[in-house]
Amino acid sequence: MATGDAQLFEDTFTVTDYDQSKYDRVARITANSTDNQTQMMLDINIELFPCLVGENLQVVLATTLALDGNRDGEERGWRDVRGESTLADMYDYVCHGKIYKFEDGVEGQTLRAYVSFGGLLMMLEGPYAKLTPLRVDNTYLLVKK
Repeated sequence: MATGDAQLFEDTFTVTDYDQSKYDRVARITANSTDNQTQMMLDINIELFPCLVGENLQVVLATTLALDGNRDGEERGWRDVRGESTLADMYDYVCHGKIYKFEDGVEGQTLRAYVSFGGLLMMLEGPYAKLTPLRVDNTYLLVKK
């Protein structure tokens, strides 16, 4: 499996809203993709990854952190990399979670995917073609500015 096969979704987003009213260390950001086809809401730990309205974020959802896309080493855990380079080395903010639900979006023209990263939530809404590779499964979120 090539690295491209391990990447389920990749896009660049511009942060349009930032809401930290509910928690001290978590903000819910709203962002639109640069082509304005996909919207994202994401809860982030702002102590680990501070961001501001107007910043661009590169967002990837992947099935594995292995650079070769191979999932063979997944049983040993993401922290036990033994000096190997991983996809996480190229990003600033990495979470492991589960894609748990799909819904039809506005007028059935879009798809909504919901992901939980230990209680930090993500919602992606976009065209079926962009979100079709997603399925109910474990996933890694990788974000960089």
